[in-house]
Amino acid sequence: MTVADSASGTVSASNSVKTRRPKWVGPSEIRHISVNVHGFGDYQSVQAAVDSIPQNNRMNIIIDICPGYYIEKVVVPETKPYITFQGAGRDVTVIEWHDRASDKGGDGQQLRTYQTASVTVYASYFSARNISFKNTAPAPLPGMQGWQAVAFRISGDKAYFSGCGFYGAQDTLCDDAGRHYFKECYIEGSIDFIFGNGRSMYKDCELHSIATRFGSIAAQDRRSPDEKTGFAFLGCRVTGSGPLYVGRAMGQYSRIVFSYTYFDDVVAHGGWDDWDHASNKNKTAFFGMYKCSGPGAAAVKGVSWARELDYDSAHKFLAKSFVNGRHWIAPSDA
Repeated sequence: MTVADSASGTVSASNSVKTRRPKWVGPSEIRHISVNVHGFGDYQSVQAAVDSIPQNNRMNIIIDICPGYYIEKVVVPETKPYITFQGAGRDVTVIEWHDRASDKGGDGQQLRTYQTASVTVYASYFSARNISFKNTAPAPLPGMQGWQAVAFRISGDKAYFSGCGFYGAQDTLCDDAGRHYFKECYIEGSIDFIFGNGRSMYKDCELHSIATRFGSIAAQDRRSPDEKTGFAFLGCRVTGSGPLYVGRAMGQYSRIVFSYTYFDDVVAHGGWDDWDHASNKNKTAFFGMYKCSGPGAAAVKGVSWARELDYDSAHKFLAKSFVNGRHWIAPSDA
């Protein structure tokens, strides 16, 4: 808006619209808590450190997790935002558990897939750096029932992961709900080892298959064309054993895009799977590739309903704006 200068009749720009800058949200005060499996920190378990944080926390809490294997099941509740799990390196700091979907919980009922996670995060503004999460349940063969075993479940909004490892077999990483950003992470599994209805970007990650007879990387569960969810893989590497599908239509409007991604020679002929071959998901899913490479890249283009994108249709999957990251991811972290 401009205002007229009554003395000279000129127009002043003093009230003109200023250049918009991202509005950073969240607390500025930082508190550190240390966890040491040998008992030399503030706490000996990760869950004990989480439990010590007050409800409706309004500080940046850095939980410094010393090298070691933390054999425990961890839950970060919705009422505890702004928590960071800071490890000493993904090869030396590990949280692991071993639940499977067919295992029984405290109520005597089967856990089912989503409750098997070694670590579950319901809170927003969670982050993890230089740490690994494992589910050590044995890998099932294709078609085996009740062997889903999640290493990590993220159900909170605006979550950031850097230099992390996710290890499991079937359903390793439950990318359940919310906006998430994974940078330089290692994700290993066999069947649907990234799955859920998150709105997530995976940048410069290694996706490593341990499939024996057959496997699949990502199963995305977008259920409506109005949902903004989807998985965007950018500058990733697909390695390991095959054959495997790169994506499966878990939801009717599943959305998965691979850009600038290298595919080793592990991709199954056709590359993609429409899940049940009965609900015509191949007509509603959005599966795309943009400037991918490697000996397996040709197979990714193996079905007519997987699109080779041009820049105009790919560009929204190429930047952190896909997850509204300008407002919650620092430029140095993107």
